[in-house]
Amino acid sequence: MQTHEIRRRFLDHFVRAGHTEVPSASLILPDPNLLFVNAGMVQFKPYFLGQEAPPFARATSVQKCVRTGDIEEVGVTTRHNTFFQMAGNFSFGDYFKEGAIAFAWELISRSQEEGGFGLDPERIWVTAYESDPEAAEIWHRVAGIPEERIQFRDGKDNYWDMGVPGPGGPCSEIYYDRGPEYGAEGGPVADEDRYLEIWNLVFMQDIRGEQSPKLGFAPVGSLPKKNIDTGMGVERVAMLLQGVDNVYETDLLRPIIGKAEELTGKNYGVEHADDVRFRVIADHARTSAMLIADGVNPGNDGRGYVLRRLLRRIVRSARLLGAEKPVIGEFMKVVSDLMAPSYPELATDFTRIETVAVGEETAFLKTLSTGSKLFDDAVAEVRASGGRRIAGDEAFTLHDTYGFPIDLTLEMAAEAGLEVDEAGFRALMAQQRQRAKDDAQARKHAHADLSIYKELVDRGATEFTGFDELATEATVLALIADGVRVPTATAGQAVEVILDRSPLYAESGGQIADRGTITTSGTELRVTDVQKIAKKLWVHKTTVERGQVTEGDAVLAQVDPAWRRGATQGHSGTHMVHAALRQILGPNAVQAGSMNKPGYLRFDFNWQGQLSEAQKADIEAVSNDAVGSDFPVNTFVTDLPKAKSMGALALFGENYGSEVRVVEIGGPFSMELCGGTHVEHSSQIGPITLLGESSVGSGVRRVEAFVGLDSYKYLAKERALLAGVAASLKVPSEEVPTRVEQLVERLKVAEKELERTKAAAVLSQAGKYVEQAQRVGGVLLVAAAAPQGVGAGDLRTLASDIRGRFGSEPAVVVLLGNTDGKVPFVVAVNKPAQELGFKAGELVAAFGPSIAGRGGGKPEMAQGAGSDPSGIEAGLSGLRARVAEIAG
Repeated sequence: MQTHEIRRRFLDHFVRAGHTEVPSASLILPDPNLLFVNAGMVQFKPYFLGQEAPPFARATSVQKCVRTGDIEEVGVTTRHNTFFQMAGNFSFGDYFKEGAIAFAWELISRSQEEGGFGLDPERIWVTAYESDPEAAEIWHRVAGIPEERIQFRDGKDNYWDMGVPGPGGPCSEIYYDRGPEYGAEGGPVADEDRYLEIWNLVFMQDIRGEQSPKLGFAPVGSLPKKNIDTGMGVERVAMLLQGVDNVYETDLLRPIIGKAEELTGKNYGVEHADDVRFRVIADHARTSAMLIADGVNPGNDGRGYVLRRLLRRIVRSARLLGAEKPVIGEFMKVVSDLMAPSYPELATDFTRIETVAVGEETAFLKTLSTGSKLFDDAVAEVRASGGRRIAGDEAFTLHDTYGFPIDLTLEMAAEAGLEVDEAGFRALMAQQRQRAKDDAQARKHAHADLSIYKELVDRGATEFTGFDELATEATVLALIADGVRVPTATAGQAVEVILDRSPLYAESGGQIADRGTITTSGTELRVTDVQKIAKKLWVHKTTVERGQVTEGDAVLAQVDPAWRRGATQGHSGTHMVHAALRQILGPNAVQAGSMNKPGYLRFDFNWQGQLSEAQKADIEAVSNDAVGSDFPVNTFVTDLPKAKSMGALALFGENYGSEVRVVEIGGPFSMELCGGTHVEHSSQIGPITLLGESSVGSGVRRVEAFVGLDSYKYLAKERALLAGVAASLKVPSEEVPTRVEQLVERLKVAEKELERTKAAAVLSQAGKYVEQAQRVGGVLLVAAAAPQGVGAGDLRTLASDIRGRFGSEPAVVVLLGNTDGKVPFVVAVNKPAQELGFKAGELVAAFGPSIAGRGGGKPEMAQGAGSDPSGIEAGLSGLRARVAEIAG
């Protein structure tokens, strides 16, 4: 049975049983505890935590999940995957243990002809929490599972909570016996390779305290309503129903391995080391495509760093398997073909996904080149010091700063006859992971802070009136100060105000919140921010300027008109720039984020490479042409499929409801899903002036612009600046560029002439150094401090010239400079001296420590730099002693 069919049967089974089918959430949710969605219940957490009332009593979904805590283990065994699909059914105060067990048993044991999975009932084992005999009794009574195939386990295996105080409960896990060829008899407690877990049923009934029942501590209470949260591993069930040994041989992963075999010439199943690399490619290619589809871009931290690691591990694995050409694009095509039946966005957005992935591959291939050079320098330094091991911190720097994989460092070191301090490297990696874990743990209490809003959220959404008016009569529903409900607030106090109605826009969609006031006859509160709780409750952050406000007061909430006017210009201007970008660059210039406020906008988009001056000029021109066209701005609400069919653009990674608001400017010119405030006609935006364009991460560019009056002020300032330059150059403004170009060219000529003069002066001293050469044994030695201010480039030229003047006489030339506290140095050894055993790179060790210097090179030439000029004389003395020692 194909994986897509397994998904379909699961959803159909629960829909028939009265569950609402809920689409998979994005892998990226605004959850402070999670880098990525890692379980099927994540999108339902507000319901389980009691922050929101669920809109349905029963739900089912197949959630895409990513777990990246053990990336290095992927491929080493066949049990680890970073991406997986979690099929689940959920009950919010409806059915409980018996219902969950009956639904699961019916699906797994029903024949395939009748729409089930057709698993052999005689091979099903289950576990229950050690103090939950009720679950065991239900399994025996409802499913007929004999007591000998029901095992009890402690909280570490069979109790679930979220890792923080909140809901939790015992769980019951379903296992399938794969047979004696996979391990020992005795059920899941004996061997979890033979007895494969496929489904976990969580009976959410408890309130967990600071200490978890998983560790033997008692719950602190019971939930008012008992809930069900289950998760079935789609890939694991596919493994069983397709009769394969592991998930890598299922229908959604094995074809990726096949493509890797084709591209590398190696075969899967021959060598373990190669098999690990094949599995890394298959797993990471699928995960990378899914992450990019949800809006993640490669970067140096957070989600972007995870994606970067995954893509680079694919490239490295393919290279170690023998691939010589770029491969990422080929893997992305296979993933798209395999996964699109369940995730059509992989096909519709394939061009962007491929562009992002291939762009990172291109960048990493350059990194491999750079990293190889840095590795060579590290090897030279180790050899120069007479050592045999590359330090752990060197390997860590290569890995962490330059993205150079540790296993590649290990392999290249072995080829060079050296070792790597792998223990030191692992220790540094462990410290880095612990810092990340500590940071994640520090963020793990954000949910508790929202509980104070639960009653207000359950009461209903704030009515937003700001699309139609800037002043609204409202009632104070609650006042919150320092996280506590208070009945009143007085002058000077900071207080959060919740109203039943409000015209003030709450920050979302990149638009900064409105500023304004909340007043009564004798009271005024200044509104400095407005935030949403649970996407529907407006929380006004205010300071009481005068008077006193009390819960239940009738008030007037007002938006600052000037602020709103500027905000609408900024937001509508953002839509203009977005449309212009797509018109100039094409549909692959997809929005990756934005921020707008009065007079200013910032827009991030997916694009490889810097924009040309011509492209920036065209984007600005198209934007302003649209402003000048005085397009009408229309807004309407429709369902999501219809909006998309009309061509409305949606932001990747954003979770939209069943109904969406569409903002249309100029018909086909711009149409986006947007909940923000806008001008009524495009001409009201005013002039748009692009300030610049920059990179904010791999494959992501950013443009910034002023709009309206701020744009005018900026242009006036630029005009005054140009007039000042023109006056200084004594030319008309239109001739300033030509005049500046002439001056720059003259400056370049002067600098080149100065360099030539300087080089000639340095080389003129070569004869003096030759005359000062000392004979040490059978070799002539020039060991001297160069004149103050001679840089590394001139030093190398001088040393090469001196070496050349000795002809066939064995000679060693060592020059140390002193420039701005740095000590550049060059060691040059001619061929006759090399034949006597002198090597430039090894001589660095004789004087390098004295000047706190590092460097290396080849036998004929080595160079580097130190940071301690006071050690120059001591270093030269050490060098003379070493030369005498080699000369014998």
